[in-house]
Amino acid sequence: MDYSHCKALRIELDDGIATLTINRPEARNAIDREIHEELDDIWLDLAADDAVKVIILTGAGTSFSAGGDLKRLAERAGTDEGQQFLMGLPGHGRRLLNNILEVQKPIIAAINGDAIGLGATLALVCDITVMSSEARIGDPHVRVGVSAGDGGSVIWPLLVGPSRAKEYLMLGLLASGQEAERMNLVNHVVAPDEVMPKAIDLARKLAELPPWAVRYTKATINMSVRAQFAQAMDASLAYEALTMSTGDFGEGTRAFLERRKPKFTGR
Repeated sequence: MDYSHCKALRIELDDGIATLTINRPEARNAIDREIHEELDDIWLDLAADDAVKVIILTGAGTSFSAGGDLKRLAERAGTDEGQQFLMGLPGHGRRLLNNILEVQKPIIAAINGDAIGLGATLALVCDITVMSSEARIGDPHVRVGVSAGDGGSVIWPLLVGPSRAKEYLMLGLLASGQEAERMNLVNHVVAPDEVMPKAIDLARKLAELPPWAVRYTKATINMSVRAQFAQAMDASLAYEALTMSTGDFGEGTRAFLERRKPKFTGR
């Protein structure tokens, strides 16, 4: 299959293993509209490509993904463009995660650096996670006045339980690799230069197994995961969009960009 249409993503295929790289290292692989649109659809292409047996998701440079592009979000806050973005948010967010969960082929997240917000969600909805011991992972939406609505509020409780998820998401905490592994948020934590080798080793082992046995095992397990997303995602994304219309969101994004402590008012 031809992947040359991808501009913000890089796809490399080697012996049945497709490595999908979020390719915006100058911005810590922050997910802007262009990357989001390509990520929405690339999973359908990879699922349909008979040459692909296993998928590895990673980030270019030293970050996995810093999540949503806060600078761009701050620029359009309160504008007509910003309003249009908010109205389209539930559809985009649901489409991206649904498409990932629909892929029956195994997906491994090689978390080579920080995975924040939507970046953390992308990693955690993968089937197996390999994280750098020097990386951090977390969903600090609340720290800029937004609810954890792009899937984090669904996938975290499934992995670590409701109480632990609420502590991390409501406080906007970031977990080190060791903390993430200890609470079963990720599968493996290795030295930074071992992240891709470990991910490739796992991918090769999966690629050697009977493909339909592996895929249908994943599909069966994902039935309950998809049910949880179906139950909560619409409300979760709607709450996220609602909080993005508040003054606290404007203050939170400005404070983040200005590197100061925000002053939230509850408005």
